[in-house]
Amino acid sequence: MELVFEQLAALPREQKVVIDARHARWASPYGLTTLLCIAQSRLERADFTVPENTDTASYWARTGFFRHAADLYELHGHVPRHREGESDVLLEITPIVQSADVHGVVGRIKDKSAEILHGQLGLDMAVTGRFGMTLSEACGNIVEHAGQGGWVAVQTYAYRKRLGRRVVVIAVCDAGIGFRQSLESSPAHRTSDRWDDSRALEAAVLRAVSRYRHGDDGRGQGLAQIRKFVAKWNGKLSVRSGTARLAIVPSWDEDEPMQEALPYFPGSQMQIIIPEKINDNASATLSSRSTVTRASARAS
Repeated sequence: MELVFEQLAALPREQKVVIDARHARWASPYGLTTLLCIAQSRLERADFTVPENTDTASYWARTGFFRHAADLYELHGHVPRHREGESDVLLEITPIVQSADVHGVVGRIKDKSAEILHGQLGLDMAVTGRFGMTLSEACGNIVEHAGQGGWVAVQTYAYRKRLGRRVVVIAVCDAGIGFRQSLESSPAHRTSDRWDDSRALEAAVLRAVSRYRHGDDGRGQGLAQIRKFVAKWNGKLSVRSGTARLAIVPSWDEDEPMQEALPYFPGSQMQIIIPEKINDNASATLSSRSTVTRASARAS
């Protein structure tokens, strides 16, 4: 996606663009939801060419991508028909515009999350409730901060080479105002020479800073709760906004904790990865928490 962002950043928003996916062979929930955000970020309706590989196009259809893309893009190529029916491993791409959408998403996956997290990933049943709350908090950020609607999708995969285990991947993306502008709207905000997208991410993700006053109905604590949940289960959290990307990196991944001076893209794009349970939970939790500490130290 960074290659796509780089090309888009060089073009005026009103310029007509073509998103060429003809040779695509795969896309994660993050990739598919971000493609929808790209369409929302353009002032001129963009063209989109459908993957030519039938398996790829069929999978994208099952996620609900083309159903939403048809409202945002001018589609070119053969679009497979979307067959109704719930999958046992994914939450189809779902729009988030208002609070009622958040409740609807969490309700839809209540039973499914129990099957995914307990039945397939071996996590305790108590985790399924926390998973629903985490997803609710992630989606709630769109309603509270994006300034426009966004998208959520959930899928399970087998990370055989990287991790040797199954994982659940959650993507929550929007093309709204982003973290920096959201925090700048707070009456308590004080701009400094060092203030930029990376500092805004550090404030929101690592220090639970919000545009709301502390104590306002618990607002501003969503990202902190997400980070704690991901760290507890040795997962990974990455958040991109504007020109920066911050990641909470577990021991099984080699991502960079902070990337700056990236091509600008509006809004915020979040990905959460939770791995299948292993026996050595204690060491896994410690490793993930130490990564958070290193990220905080590097930021300071």
